[in-house]
Amino acid sequence: MEPHSVDLVITGATKDIGGFEVRRLLPVAKRRAVGPFVFLDHMGPAVLAAGKGLDVRPHPHIGLATVTYLYDGSILHRDSVGSVQEISPGDVNWMTAGRGIVHSERSGEAARAVDQRVHGLQMWVALPLQQQETDPVFAHTPKSELPEISGPGWKGRLIAGSLFGKTSPVTTLNPLFFADIRLDAGADLDLAAGYDEAALYVVEGEIQIDGKPIEEGNLAVLRNYATPTITAVKSSVLAIFGGDTLPEPRFMYWNFVSTSRERIDRAKQDWQHGVFDPVPGETEFTPLPEG
Repeated sequence: MEPHSVDLVITGATKDIGGFEVRRLLPVAKRRAVGPFVFLDHMGPAVLAAGKGLDVRPHPHIGLATVTYLYDGSILHRDSVGSVQEISPGDVNWMTAGRGIVHSERSGEAARAVDQRVHGLQMWVALPLQQQETDPVFAHTPKSELPEISGPGWKGRLIAGSLFGKTSPVTTLNPLFFADIRLDAGADLDLAAGYDEAALYVVEGEIQIDGKPIEEGNLAVLRNYATPTITAVKSSVLAIFGGDTLPEPRFMYWNFVSTSRERIDRAKQDWQHGVFDPVPGETEFTPLPEG
């Protein structure tokens, strides 16, 4: 009998950050990455009351690309290369930090004026060894430019990479994929991603993977090259992602990712001593965590 397609189910840890709930799915002790994806946070869903808003102060990154994808609400992105971009549901913000970038994430003025439901995913992709020190760059791709994918009882949007015969226009430096999939109750989806590693996160609903139940809020990490059948127990929203295995291990500290501990130590010193370029128009500062 062949082993089950699911290698590990991750429930994640939920924490409240000032009235805003975040569930951390990656990294965990038993799984540090899925392909090049080394970080996954499920934000919300939460309602921010009128007059309130999301305020993530300027903070740095190195050695990775950040991916922001929303189901509800909006977030205003500003960064040290001069980008100012509001992201809406279905769009994708892909920020390549490379040798170093600083950004903030806030609610815009219009969003603060009313009650706003905010719901989305934030992910980090570790950059390939040879591109870790590339120049920082930010790219916004509206949902109208992202390929639609579909089958009997399901439809979705390909956010990055190649899957189901389609290729996203989003520029990535790694062999990877990321798709937003919505299934009707009872629908089946056969997945053959064609990459080393893959995972499915149940954003809403409930599914079975080859008959194994996976509930809402759980991340199912598949065995390498698995080709499972996904069945929607109820109407469901899935984030399906993965890619080829990173050849080298990655070290992580705070917002820094690198193949070198020494490089992370240098980034810590650079942030403390103001070496990173600032975000134009922003004066707030996020201190380096203690310890």
